[in-house]
Amino acid sequence: MSIEQAETALFIGGHDPSGGAGLTADIQTATALGVHPLSIVTALTVQDTENVEQIESVDPDWLEACFGRVVSDIHPDSIKVGLWGSQAVGERLATLLEKVRPVPIVLDPIWKASGGFLLAQDGWADVVCSRFLPITTLLTPNWIELQALAPSAPTADEAARALLTLGPGAILVTGGDQDLNRPYVTSTLYASDGTIERWNDARLPAAFHGSGCTLAAACASYLARGYPLKMAVRAGLRWTHLALVKARPIGHGGQIPFRAGVPP
Repeated sequence: MSIEQAETALFIGGHDPSGGAGLTADIQTATALGVHPLSIVTALTVQDTENVEQIESVDPDWLEACFGRVVSDIHPDSIKVGLWGSQAVGERLATLLEKVRPVPIVLDPIWKASGGFLLAQDGWADVVCSRFLPITTLLTPNWIELQALAPSAPTADEAARALLTLGPGAILVTGGDQDLNRPYVTSTLYASDGTIERWNDARLPAAFHGSGCTLAAACASYLARGYPLKMAVRAGLRWTHLALVKARPIGHGGQIPFRAGVPP
C-alpha cells in the first residue's frame, strides 16, 4: 500500500512569545490547513499582544546552515518569508531562496508592529525590491508597507504597478489599516498579467495581533497544496476572515486569530 506524501511549507521568520504572530501563527495555520510546517527562526523578539520591545537577529551563517540542512532533506512545496531581523540576514536569505526556485515564495514584508515598533532595519526596502521581489510569487503588504516600498506612488494602484515591474507574480494589498471608519475592509490582488481583483469583507469590531501573518501563511499553505495563485489567494482570504471572526482576547492587546478553530 502506497503512502501519500504530505505537502510541506517552509516558514522563515521571527518568534513571537505571545503566539499571536510570527512562526507560531504560521505553524498553526499550516497545520489547520493540512500542510506540514517546516520552520527556520530569523529573529527572537521581546513582545506581547500590544507591541514589540526588542529584537535579536540570528547569525546569517547559522541561518544558512539551518536552511541547507532542512531543504536537502525535505523539498518544500512552498515558502513563506516574514520578519528577517537584519539586513545581513535578509541578504543571505535572498541568496538562499534564489537556489530553490521555482518553489512558490510568499513574502510578508513586515515593516512595523501594530503597536508602532519599527521592525524594518536600514536598507529594508532596497533589499525587498532588489533581492526579494524578482523571486517572489506573492507579496502581501498592508497599505503602510506598500507606501514604504513605493513612497513616490500617490495611490495603491500605482504603487502596486510600480512594484510589479520588479518581478513578483502578484501583490495582495490588505486593507485592514485603511479607512477605519468604513464598515468593510477591501483587499486587492494585482497580478502580473494586469488583472485586478477586489474583495470586501465586513470590518470586525476588534483589533487583531497576527492577522497579516495568518493570511500570508494561509496563502502559502494553499500554494503548497497545489492551488493556482489566484485561487490560493481567494481561499486564504476566506479562511483568514473566518479565523478572525473566531479570534479571542488572549492578552491586553489585539485579539489572536483562532486558527485551530477553522476547517480547511
